[in-house]
Amino acid sequence: MANRGRDRPDQTPGLAERGSRTPEPEYGSVESRVTFETFLHGCAGKVTALVGKSGSGKTLLMSRLGQQWARGLGPIPSSFLFVLLEFRQLNLVSCPLSLYELLFRHYLPPKGGDDEKRAIVDYLLSNPEQSCWVLDGYDEFHSKLTRQEAQRAPLNPENPLPVADLISGLLNRQLLPGCTVLVTCRARDVSDLEGLSDKVGQLMGWDCHEIKEYVHDFFGVKGHTANRAVGVQAADLLLSSRHLLAMSSLPVLCNICCICLEHLLLEGRDTGRAHIQKEGPGGGRGEEVNKGQNHPQQGDQGGRRRGSEDIMDVTNGRALLPPTQVEIPSTLTQLYLTVLGAFLSRDPDRGGREDTPKTMTPQQSIVCVLSQYRSELCELSQLAWKGLESGKILFMEGDISQDVLKLSLRTGLISQVELRGEDGTLFNSFCFIHLTIHEFLAALRIMTSQDVSDMQLKKSFRGRKYGDKFAAKLSSILPKFTTLRKLEFCGASLTATGAASLASALQNCPDVTEINLSDNNLRDAGIEHIANVCTKLPRLGSVMLGRNNSSLTAVDYLIRKMSSCLNIQQIHADAMKELTVTFSQNSDISNHRTKSEPTISLLNQKWSNPEMQRLAESLAHCPALSVLDLSGGQWDVETLRTLTEFLPKFNVSKKIIVNDSCSSVEGLVILTALLSDCPAVMELHIRLQSPVQVSVVFSGGREKPADERSKILCLSCCGLLAADLERVWRSLGTFSGLTLLDLSSNCLGDKGLRKLLDFMPRLSSIQEINARDNRISMEGVVMLAGALCSHNNLTQIHISHGGSKQVTLKFCSDVSDDRQQLKMFRINNSSLLPSNITTLCRRLVQCRSHLELDLSHSSLTDEAIKNLLKVLPKMTLLQRLNVSHSITSTAGALMLVSCLTVSQQVTSVELRDQTESFIHFDTVIAKHASCRLTNFSLNSDNLERLLEILQQSPHLSDLDLSSNQLEDVGVKRFLDSLPDLKITSCVNLSNNCLTQQGLLDVARTLCTCGNVSGVEVSLGAGKRCLIWFAQDEGCEKTLSVRESSLERDHLVGLAEICPSLTKVEFKNNLLQSHWIEDFVKLLKSSERGFGVSIEECWIRSEEAVSLVCRCLDLNSNIHTIKVHSTTLHLSLMKATELTSVSLVDCAVEGHQLASMTSIIQRCPLLKELDLSHNNLGPEGAEFLCSVLPSLPNLTSLSIGSKETFVVEELSEALLQATSIQCLNLSGHVIGDTEAQIMARMLSRLQSLNLSHCSWSAAGGLQLIKALRECVSLESLCLDPLLLNEESRVWLAQSLRNINSIRSLKLNTIATVMGQSEANGVLDLLAAMEGLTRMEEIELEGWKLADRGIEQLTRLLPVWTELRKISLSKNLISDQSGDRLLEALNSCNHLAELHVSNNFLGDLTAARMALVLPSLTHLTVLDFSENRIGYEGSVSLSKAIMCMKKLTKIHLTAVGTSELCAVAASLAHCPLIQDVGLGWNSCGNDVAEELARVMPLCQKLTRIDLESNRVSVSGAEALVRALQLCPALQLIRLWRNQLSASDAQRLSLKDSRLNFSST
Repeated sequence: MANRGRDRPDQTPGLAERGSRTPEPEYGSVESRVTFETFLHGCAGKVTALVGKSGSGKTLLMSRLGQQWARGLGPIPSSFLFVLLEFRQLNLVSCPLSLYELLFRHYLPPKGGDDEKRAIVDYLLSNPEQSCWVLDGYDEFHSKLTRQEAQRAPLNPENPLPVADLISGLLNRQLLPGCTVLVTCRARDVSDLEGLSDKVGQLMGWDCHEIKEYVHDFFGVKGHTANRAVGVQAADLLLSSRHLLAMSSLPVLCNICCICLEHLLLEGRDTGRAHIQKEGPGGGRGEEVNKGQNHPQQGDQGGRRRGSEDIMDVTNGRALLPPTQVEIPSTLTQLYLTVLGAFLSRDPDRGGREDTPKTMTPQQSIVCVLSQYRSELCELSQLAWKGLESGKILFMEGDISQDVLKLSLRTGLISQVELRGEDGTLFNSFCFIHLTIHEFLAALRIMTSQDVSDMQLKKSFRGRKYGDKFAAKLSSILPKFTTLRKLEFCGASLTATGAASLASALQNCPDVTEINLSDNNLRDAGIEHIANVCTKLPRLGSVMLGRNNSSLTAVDYLIRKMSSCLNIQQIHADAMKELTVTFSQNSDISNHRTKSEPTISLLNQKWSNPEMQRLAESLAHCPALSVLDLSGGQWDVETLRTLTEFLPKFNVSKKIIVNDSCSSVEGLVILTALLSDCPAVMELHIRLQSPVQVSVVFSGGREKPADERSKILCLSCCGLLAADLERVWRSLGTFSGLTLLDLSSNCLGDKGLRKLLDFMPRLSSIQEINARDNRISMEGVVMLAGALCSHNNLTQIHISHGGSKQVTLKFCSDVSDDRQQLKMFRINNSSLLPSNITTLCRRLVQCRSHLELDLSHSSLTDEAIKNLLKVLPKMTLLQRLNVSHSITSTAGALMLVSCLTVSQQVTSVELRDQTESFIHFDTVIAKHASCRLTNFSLNSDNLERLLEILQQSPHLSDLDLSSNQLEDVGVKRFLDSLPDLKITSCVNLSNNCLTQQGLLDVARTLCTCGNVSGVEVSLGAGKRCLIWFAQDEGCEKTLSVRESSLERDHLVGLAEICPSLTKVEFKNNLLQSHWIEDFVKLLKSSERGFGVSIEECWIRSEEAVSLVCRCLDLNSNIHTIKVHSTTLHLSLMKATELTSVSLVDCAVEGHQLASMTSIIQRCPLLKELDLSHNNLGPEGAEFLCSVLPSLPNLTSLSIGSKETFVVEELSEALLQATSIQCLNLSGHVIGDTEAQIMARMLSRLQSLNLSHCSWSAAGGLQLIKALRECVSLESLCLDPLLLNEESRVWLAQSLRNINSIRSLKLNTIATVMGQSEANGVLDLLAAMEGLTRMEEIELEGWKLADRGIEQLTRLLPVWTELRKISLSKNLISDQSGDRLLEALNSCNHLAELHVSNNFLGDLTAARMALVLPSLTHLTVLDFSENRIGYEGSVSLSKAIMCMKKLTKIHLTAVGTSELCAVAASLAHCPLIQDVGLGWNSCGNDVAEELARVMPLCQKLTRIDLESNRVSVSGAEALVRALQLCPALQLIRLWRNQLSASDAQRLSLKDSRLNFSST
């Protein structure tokens, strides 16, 4: 073996020899060859490294060394304690171990038990020089050893440590100093032992004599004659093949070669016709096998694979055959394929696959064998590839199929290795017999697979044999490669000489974009050669120079190059492992693209003060940098000081990162001074706890005005004490420009907090201070409360979890009006004792500004609440008290309710068990207050206490006691006290487990409480129970009962109440027909009368007719009766006659009306009969003809039809009914004869509806001409209407004659023939000039455009009584809209304005802001499907704020999502009921603004937000607001940004949220 001793300097291997590279010879290097035993002499007490290739016998030697020691032989004295550890076994250790555990985890325990174990360890610790530690196979270790450069502190052997630290401790003499350590590894890993090993030896391979001796021994040459002939021939072949000879220098590979030759020779002898071809001097080089960097452990290190007896068995009877002629593979690929075939042919179970012809050559036989095992080889190659990729050399049983594993073990391709698990159990693992077999199988996958990337292949083809000589030859031909783009010369032995050659050649390669010279032997001079040529390569993108032998001097040279080479974009160095220079392209500069500033990263360097000074001087001359990263490495305070002294000279735009640079408060103070010394520094972030982080942030090259600059100092996790703050303040000097100060996670305590508060006045620009996690006590909390009161610019203090999670101080620069400013003190998730509450609140009493106090999530006891109530009256500027999630008992909640009596400034109390709870205050005495106490379990005692408090309270606007489990008894007790409570608006008793009996009790309040105006109850899914109040006792009274499963007895009870009411509504209560009849029979009427509506799904068709008849028979006080769809409507009045009967849209057929004939005929005072939208047919016409003569007072008849209905049968009857003044024939087909008859009766009508009728041109003309005579006509509906030239002229003439018109509906009028449509429209408008009594006009779809609007604006000043105008779909431009609104200014009585689906915009909206405030009667505004922007939205909001009577506004699809101002303006509309903001892409901001105003709009019933961009947060805000809006029935949220699961979850919270399309 080669002995490279460390006792002579000239024998010390340098860094150039790390890895498996073969360095170029260095002058003065001495190498001696000695035996292993001789090499180990003098190694006692030292660290010795034994280096050798895979398969060279290292493990075998270590095993033999242990055997010799056990026998008292060899170089290790038998008196020593001998410890052999395998790194492959240590890889299995995952948890830290002590030295004791390390020893006895891998060795059988001594018979003496724990005492003997302890004795062994004690002896070892007392006599470390009497032990020898053999550490075998470091190249297989998954971790890396650490080298201690500084003084080595001893390690405690009793302490558990990671196994890598234990081994490093042995090598660094921190554990068992003086022990003998022997480490084996491959040559590529010897660099990790640099500076640790005292002596290095390399295990040499076999020479030709040793190889020949092994071959003879393998084939048993000294035995049988036949064996001797084969052995001699095998030795001949091996020594004549350079591939076989090179492989055989390693024992394992020599064994493999012998097996291969044995197969070839014996196979050739079987065929008897093989031809020998020895590889001559000019033989092929063959293909290089992939040399990956993760190698599997070798298999058997020597010995015969098959003995002479085996050969004799195979060759029995053939001893006298002549020598076999064999063709040796000429390439390595062919050779290894032959090896695989030879091993596979040894499979004893191959008989089933044996189909090789006897005349086949050995090479043909190999191909045949490989094809037979194709699938097995595929799996083995996949396993080998995965091993190389992941660094695995050992495989578990589950990594390979059982069949392939058994085959591989039978044939010898895979060896079995026994390992001991962490639990002490033994288990088997497996590896390929040698690295080359592993690598070849992986290469086989590369050659046969399509899914191997280029990067994976590059791990392919590297070798240390390439050095300066190769570089020189390569340089001579490089310029000839005219298309050369990339040069990689990696993993070789290149030095400065070779680098100079390459640099010279590269000057003539202008198109090169990438150079990679990493993992070579380049020193600083070599790096400089490459750096110099970089400036001459215009297209160069990157140069990689990592893993060389350069120093910081080379990096400094590259930095200095930046001033002359302006296209250097980045210099990145990580110790010496990585060194990369990246360049920007000249094309970017020539194309005037924005060039980003370069960056420099010098990571994990060993800085000395002189080195830092040189670097700083170089950086000071650099062009502008964006980022400078100097993280890692070793720093001291002086080095850090040097950096900060030069830092003001640096030209850095973004930041400097120096993580791990600062380890003490002294260093921290040096850095903080930068904020005052260097104006360009905007932020400084320091963390001294691991991981240590330091960054200096600059202004980014964009100077801002002084008042806009943000200066930040973050000293988080620095272990700062109170005394340290003084040093920090001194370092800042007179600097006062900090905007954010972060002192979180330190050790300041209350004393440090006091120092911070004392220093605070000097921070004139401060906006926020973070002091969380500083061990602040309640004394510190009170200190902060005092600061909030005494510092005008301190506006918010947030404390959570006793200060461990948050202590934030926020400031405001504008303190002009201190009293109007709202300050906040928030302490959450903290333990607050009653005494703490008293002390804290007494300090906050001193606050001279409006204040919000947040005590949420703090578990307030009843005693703490009691103390809080004592102080509340003194806190006169308190605006809001937040006690969310802090109320621990119902008694405590009632105490908080009592603040209604304690403080007259309370405006609302909102308390919910274990959720959001607030108390709001005003600065003056509140006129009304609201109280919400929900989700508590109020027992009888609690309820009595609550009533006691409420009776003492001033006027309440709202009282919400929902979800309190009151049940019928509790609700009844509350209702008994209701007359004594001063409530003006609403009581909410929803979700209190009411039954129908409780419903009756609630309904009776309409009789017992004079100011109760309405009761709404639903026992269904909504569980609603609301009581509404009016200001005076003479108000209308309404009762609404829905989904409550009422029965007859309940209806009887409600019938007693009805005479006192104005309106009664029953909806979906599962009522039966005879119950309703009994209820109607019991109804008694009053002088003023009342109305009843009953909706049930079965009230249709024949049942509807029957129900109407029965009701009229049972109660003579019915004034009007109507069935609309499925709802029965009754109005009752004492001593009156029936005046109206209606069956509308309820699927009645004509033949079903016969039963009503006698009843109708008995009602001569009937004034109105409405049978519209049913299926009357001829039978219906017959019914009408039979009853009309008996109705002399009938003034209104409506028989509008859903389907075609011919009026032929009715025309004569209608002509005879001379009392009819209002006629609705919409949807009918009117023939010419009927038109002629009808024309004779039109003159006496006051109202005529012929919408959607069909007639001929002649018939229509007759009717239109007849309109001239309708001088009393007040209402006319003709939409839609198709006019020809003649009929248009006659309609215009008719309109001029009818001066009595008040309502005109001419939607979707179209003209044909004659003059243009536009002119026809203008003529019709001109004809309306005399209609001065107009109150309602609908001209939708007229396409008026600019000319039409101009004509209309001339008419509007005349229509002073106008109440409704509808101009949708009229092509109105923004300019015309402006003029229209200006003209509407004279319509003082206007109540409805419909202008949807036009081209109106911001100009019209601006005019609305000026005009609509003067239209004080406006109730409905439809501006949908127009196009406004943000300015238009603001203008609309200004208009809406003045519309005090607005009940309905639709702004669907108006072209902007910025509708927050509109939503906010609704707070000024007390009567608003219906809001439509769909299809506008509105986000959460609009939803949240709506949630804010919803409680202020008490009559709001519907909001449409469909097809917007509301997400979960916006929807949850709406849910919270719904709790305060009992009248609101529906919020549509279809097509928003909510998942189905979120929609379902929110719907369960409140069913009034609707996520469906209907």
